Amino acid sequence: MSNNVSNLPVGRGLIYLVVAGAAWGTAGAAASLVYRTSDMGPIALSFWRCAVGLAVLYAARLLVGRRSRVATAPAPLGRRVGRATATGVGLAVFQTAYFAAVSATGLAVATVVTLGAGPVLIAVGARLTMGERLGRGGLASVAGALTGLVVLVLGGGDATVDPLGVLLALLSATGYSAMTLLTRWWGRGGGTDSSGATVGAFAVTSVVLLPLAAVEGLVPHTDAPGALLLLLAYVATVPTALAYGLYFAGAAVVRSATVSVIMLLEPVSAAVLAVAVLGERLTPATVTGTLLMLGSVAGLAAGEARDARAARRAPGETVPA
Repeated sequence: MSNNVSNLPVGRGLIYLVVAGAAWGTAGAAASLVYRTSDMGPIALSFWRCAVGLAVLYAARLLVGRRSRVATAPAPLGRRVGRATATGVGLAVFQTAYFAAVSATGLAVATVVTLGAGPVLIAVGARLTMGERLGRGGLASVAGALTGLVVLVLGGGDATVDPLGVLLALLSATGYSAMTLLTRWWGRGGGTDSSGATVGAFAVTSVVLLPLAAVEGLVPHTDAPGALLLLLAYVATVPTALAYGLYFAGAAVVRSATVSVIMLLEPVSAAVLAVAVLGERLTPATVTGTLLMLGSVAGLAAGEARDARAARRAPGETVPA
């Protein structure tokens, strides 16, 4: 969050995205503990996650922003409001539709459809709107990542498919894709206030989710209020304020399709956490899916970094062997 006005190097943007994807993967385990210790519903959890995350992001912006702000003319107010509204609505659709899909068709199918459709929609959208090309190697990496996702999540063979849940998962993927493409579109010219955009998006998302959360129930009943507050604090800080702050900064400078594949590290992180912390069994499907996805992410990230280095070279400079 120290890069308020983002002229972020691509290599650092890739690191930001990797950390964000890994942090996202811890949210599911934390959310399951919230459900065990209280009667909080998924929409209320999403609202508190965004609202408290907004407070953390805004405090970080106030503390760090003045020291690190780059002198540049801010974008017009109307443009900033429009960007925050579009990104915030996309984020609200992404989160809420995903939670609804999980409720309708289960975690496995909802995860595969949402995260699997995302890279496809983003690759097509980036090609049509920004002319971003993946190339054969990039297409192979996306295909490998999607294959690894299916093997990792559905390897147990216990999934059930509900048509409404699949439609909700596709709606979630659409919101995620729109959010990623818009962030990349606005970040192509450089000089993007990434922390301000993140704060604005979270403000809009909190406003959108508030009435839905109020209907579901904002204040949960619990026998362990201390544990619940600690869990909510973790969900709001690490997989929300930290992860989304890094995500929006990285997504502004990295190609959209690469962003979508790197963020598939979320189920990898969740699977590693389940084995290492929750005591779940390490299966061949877990190992195979994880290796496929990690290999695909590494391949795309290396290609992105190589292209960025080539773009910075002078036209007449010799490329090292």
